[in-house]
Amino acid sequence: MTLIDAAILGLVEGITEYLPVSSTGHLIITAALLGLDEPAETKAAVDAFNIVVQGGAILAVLGLYWPRVVQMLAGLAGKNPAGLKLALNIIVAFLPAAVLGVLLNDWIEAKLFNPTMVLTALALGGVFMIVLDRVKVRPMRREGTGKEIEDITWRGALAVGFLQCLAMWPGTSRSMMTIAGGVLTGLKPKAAAEFSFLLGLPTLGGACVYSLLKNIKESADAGTPNMFEVLGIAPIVVGLVVATISAAVAVKWLVGFLNKHGLEVFGWYRILLCVVLGGLIATGFVSF
Repeated sequence: MTLIDAAILGLVEGITEYLPVSSTGHLIITAALLGLDEPAETKAAVDAFNIVVQGGAILAVLGLYWPRVVQMLAGLAGKNPAGLKLALNIIVAFLPAAVLGVLLNDWIEAKLFNPTMVLTALALGGVFMIVLDRVKVRPMRREGTGKEIEDITWRGALAVGFLQCLAMWPGTSRSMMTIAGGVLTGLKPKAAAEFSFLLGLPTLGGACVYSLLKNIKESADAGTPNMFEVLGIAPIVVGLVVATISAAVAVKWLVGFLNKHGLEVFGWYRILLCVVLGGLIATGFVSF
């Protein structure tokens, strides 16, 4: 992997991680375009890289929402009741994925990470976004209703957490399910997006650490090079830096966009992505 390859993958990851469009689908296409989907050793390292580089998305949210993070830390220290409530709700929403992610990770990779399942997730997610926007988001914007992030209950947070688990299905999009979950619990789209961003801190952080340790352990057990040995340190650093910058831009853009336009456009985009990816798979250009 060259530094340019790493920068491109970091850019794609940063832009798509927090948008409800499936970063997985975009990274599959990008890796194929860059010729990084073979041989098997390189593909395994790139797959791990694509998860570890999510650390850039975490840094972006930490920077943009640092006051919220400080508020939650103060709450956990007993100094901010509102911060404590938000922190506990983030923890409640994180728990389902924390448990099921570890238990089901190998099964998901074996059963769901294939062309049919990824394309199905993209298409169904697209239809879901369109319907949700027309039934829930548009009336909410028109009537000026909806709750702020401080108003979410622990039951609402738990519901978002279980919906996040559905995003373990490759091609679904963690952001799509958590933003949708927030909206379905009554949050304004902007507030639902903010809750999704904050929930991404422990969720993506856990996935990064888990993937990194798994890659190192499996490589050691098999006597093969790990991700750092295959790709090099410099590309990983470059990918993280680019992902951080692009994710920050994407997050700021998404909040403004949701306030004015809602979710439907992302639904149509997912359907288009499904068609493009399906065509690339059918022609043999992209492989799993």
